[in-house]
Amino acid sequence: MSKRGPSMFGLPVGRMWFMAGTAVLAVAVAALLSVVPGTSGTRDTAATIGPVCGRAKRPPATYDHVVWVVMENHAYSQVIGSRRAPYINRLAARCGVATRFFAERHPSLPNYIAMTSGSTQGVTDDDGPDAHQLTAPSIFSQLGPRGWRSLQESMPSACRRSDAGAYAVHHNPAAYYTNLRGACQTNVVPLGARPDLSARFTFVTPNNCHNMHDCSVSTGDAWLERFVSKVLASRQYRAGRTAMFLTWDEDDDASGNHIPTLVVAPSVRAGTRSGVRFDHYSMLRTTEEMLGVTPLLGNAASAKSIRSAFHL
Repeated sequence: MSKRGPSMFGLPVGRMWFMAGTAVLAVAVAALLSVVPGTSGTRDTAATIGPVCGRAKRPPATYDHVVWVVMENHAYSQVIGSRRAPYINRLAARCGVATRFFAERHPSLPNYIAMTSGSTQGVTDDDGPDAHQLTAPSIFSQLGPRGWRSLQESMPSACRRSDAGAYAVHHNPAAYYTNLRGACQTNVVPLGARPDLSARFTFVTPNNCHNMHDCSVSTGDAWLERFVSKVLASRQYRAGRTAMFLTWDEDDDASGNHIPTLVVAPSVRAGTRSGVRFDHYSMLRTTEEMLGVTPLLGNAASAKSIRSAFHL
């Protein structure tokens, strides 16, 4: 008759220890995945890739990449300091926020045109590209076909020139410039699961829910946590020569067009808050300076640069 080792609940003790160890390992792996960027349950990018901002002593003279993410229709006070925007406020604390940043006009489209061309170009409504066939130069045309990309969430096909579902064409400024038509099919594309940030300048528009236009601040905040985590974990950002601006097109039409704008780059000192008055023309000027693009377009030429305030 063979000898049996000690047992518990009818199972050999050795097997019990193996099962317990496997369970602990599974819990540990799940916890790790909960904070790894790009995985289900992403909660805090800084916990896995180190400091988001403030890790570079000096900014580069010229940046390789600049990313803009443009949200919708909320005033500064509705976002900064709001309990409904925990991720945005954590990002602001770890990087920088412009406390006196203003949009140019109402409604949306004039601001999108202003921030990309240095002027509203006389646009006063949200009509589509057929109504506003703009021949003005823009930051897109300055960089040439290989220098820019427009990533549009929920756009059903490349270079869509009319609304479709949660995609609003008047939040896609590249569709309005006639001198970009030749590059539109390749450069104005739907936003994918992994954002392509390889162009020198990338313009990102969330869909009409995720940009807070039709959905809540908390919905937009959750989307930004998922998306920005991918930007910060990207090869481009980790290389130390990429910056991101997170801004809004306009306020809720009740706060003098005072809007939130965050500045994210390795050289931005954590917790930077600038009370200098800036606007979308300032963001355009700063981006042109960072990418080494001349001449400064329209009102960007006289706008205040953001670079020194945020150590860019």
